[in-house]
Amino acid sequence: MAALALLIVGGMALVNAIMSEPDKKGPAGASPSGDAGRTTPSSNETTTSPTAPLPLVIRVTGQPTTVVVRVADAGGKVLANSTLNTGDTLQFKEAPLQVVAQNGGSLQVAIYGRLQPRQPNGQRAQWLVKAR
Repeated sequence: MAALALLIVGGMALVNAIMSEPDKKGPAGASPSGDAGRTTPSSNETTTSPTAPLPLVIRVTGQPTTVVVRVADAGGKVLANSTLNTGDTLQFKEAPLQVVAQNGGSLQVAIYGRLQPRQPNGQRAQWLVKAR
């Protein structure tokens, strides 16, 4: 069952990598490997605002893990689908969102500024960010 889930996530990542346009506005010295999207906010990501907490902030504090973030509606648009490395951070300003991580114990997840309970290491985990 875990192998099937890994195969599906890997296939989705491959399709998204092939179908997506290259990031043309990365930071100076961005690597050509596509890591620029993790450090530069896009239309779906933003930097923190001192007035209102963001709906979702994901930080990788443990081992690298695959994370999928999609809009939690009938369309289910995928906003992020990649393996995040230790120290990577994703921030989203829209909701509702569905988050699935291959290793939930590797992540620190904040929903509207509130840290979520740490998940068991090595186990798949998911979170739902409701619209406010």
